[in-house]
Amino acid sequence: KVFMNTLKYLQSNELLLDVDLWRLFANLEELNKISLSFLETFFEAVKEHVRKSNSPMDFSSILRKFFQGDLCQTHQIYCLNYTSAVFYLENLRQREDFGIYLKQWCEQNKECKRLHLPELLVAPLHRLMRYPLLLNNIWKRSTDETEKGFIQSLKEKVEKSIRDLEGKVKWLDNFQKFRQLQEVIIWPQVWDRDKRFFVPECLKQSLRENSSENILSSTDRLLLHEGRLTLAESTRLLDIYLFLFNDFLLITKIKHHRKKYGGSDASLMPVCPSLTPELQSFIREGGFCTVLDQPIPLDRLILKNVDPIHVTVFSLRNAFLIQHENRYRQCIAVFLLQAQTEAAKKTWMSQIETAISNYSVQHEIKESTAFCYPAESSGI
Repeated sequence: KVFMNTLKYLQSNELLLDVDLWRLFANLEELNKISLSFLETFFEAVKEHVRKSNSPMDFSSILRKFFQGDLCQTHQIYCLNYTSAVFYLENLRQREDFGIYLKQWCEQNKECKRLHLPELLVAPLHRLMRYPLLLNNIWKRSTDETEKGFIQSLKEKVEKSIRDLEGKVKWLDNFQKFRQLQEVIIWPQVWDRDKRFFVPECLKQSLRENSSENILSSTDRLLLHEGRLTLAESTRLLDIYLFLFNDFLLITKIKHHRKKYGGSDASLMPVCPSLTPELQSFIREGGFCTVLDQPIPLDRLILKNVDPIHVTVFSLRNAFLIQHENRYRQCIAVFLLQAQTEAAKKTWMSQIETAISNYSVQHEIKESTAFCYPAESSGI
């Protein structure tokens, strides 16, 4: 409330007018109001029990009013906005005027107890997670079987609500991450990527319509591992950035000057906080990644370790090989990669092997399901 009320005060004095209160704090005022109402009602019942020692502790009506009412719903609205709020905050913190608001106007307030805004924004999420513990403690101390049954049912509903919320939050976080990757990863046209392919200018526009960027828009795709590596070419070493997804591997070249077809300056875009710190820093510096070659499906990827004996002979360090095969099991591309350390190399190889194994299992399950449960006939 210190941060929210201070921002309101500054905006009333025509400062930081472009900062969106809702994007930062969502329904925090409503959440505070209903949470306080629940606590006051709850403790009033406790005090009444203490004052009248013979009065029964009837929590059922209180719990029914709040947990079947707006208490969890207001928490869910706040939690679903949380990822977006952190994303927005990270972008605002790059500004000098917003930094003064945070450090000089808010963080020095004694009520904040030296906590920063990101640490405070997450507090309502933690509170929501504690409600099942509260309900469980009330259930343990209840002596009425009807009341115990009601509280147990309520606890299970709250737990299910939290599980559903966690799934939604993860989905939103993944959505934000992939939206950022779509901005950062550039897919050059085939004639730009490989000079062997000649396309007359009059035909290029029709080919451009089949954009590859939509490949990252699938809601089922997950980013498993990422990081910098070095690609050994015949005459040079090339800095690359690898993205390992749950269905393919993408090799990109690192570029330090933003120039995207129809795009804007990357250094001005907000940076998703769920990306690795390395990639966040890279984006803020105006960097981007150009796709080096077509995505390598995990069922077409062959991973090979480079024997240590070759390290001294060919001056390779922490190297491993990635081979791309087509559907006819012909090798169509080979990439000799070098990690910064032996540990990093082992991590990459382990992550790729695990991803390939998981992909194979999922593919087999889909095939067996399709075989066992054929599509219904239109006549049924």
